[in-house]
Amino acid sequence: MFGLFTTGTSSPKQRIVSATEALPGRTTPIPTAERHVVLGTPLQAPLQAHEQEASFGCGCFWGAEKGFWRLPGVVTTAVGYAAGHTPNPTYEEVCSGRTAHTEVVRVVWDTRRVDFADLLKLFWECHDPTQGLAQGNDTGSQYRSAILCTTPEQLTLAEASRRHYQEQLSAAGFPAITTEILIHKPFYFAETHHQQYLARPGSRPYCSARPSGVRLTAFAGGNFLLAPEVWAQYDWSVQHCVLRSSNEPIRL
Repeated sequence: MFGLFTTGTSSPKQRIVSATEALPGRTTPIPTAERHVVLGTPLQAPLQAHEQEASFGCGCFWGAEKGFWRLPGVVTTAVGYAAGHTPNPTYEEVCSGRTAHTEVVRVVWDTRRVDFADLLKLFWECHDPTQGLAQGNDTGSQYRSAILCTTPEQLTLAEASRRHYQEQLSAAGFPAITTEILIHKPFYFAETHHQQYLARPGSRPYCSARPSGVRLTAFAGGNFLLAPEVWAQYDWSVQHCVLRSSNEPIRL
């Protein structure tokens, strides 16, 4: 969008390839973990009553996933690939830029405890959504910012939050948001070793996200359910604050 993603003849990583250019992929899903390393919940269980799901692309999915799994009311998280063309891609294929996917975190949450607006707040604040095909030191189409909605209501709220956050970012001197907001796009689970990577023994403490420092305030249609004490656990002025925090969910 904004003309940023579809022009030029540079390498596939520096643009979003078309469906005809994309790798063919495979009909069978790649193997992945069954349960969440931290929460202990199944990664692929059917949604229960009062549960919803959506996916968020915030740069490298390792640190982004940890930010989401710590929120009260989140049932499970998983990392994977979305918003592209290739079915059931591998990590290496996505990183080649030849699938058009971006790295995302799938979040399932209990709507009685946390609202989609709360998840949008974390999404906008945990990275810089104005960087196009990059996030921090990571460059390429797989690091672009995206929200993948599963209901029309989510889509409406995500778009409202983008308009509001753009006003806040513009006032702070940032350029236009480049985040894609899409609906009903397939999510493909990443390989086992990527799931909850930062909580796995021997993991490399890495996160490329560059938060703007601008906090999302109340916006039209938003209904924040989480207490201010939750957001105090995220200090975006500290570089790599997600890496410095506990792996455990926030408990008040």
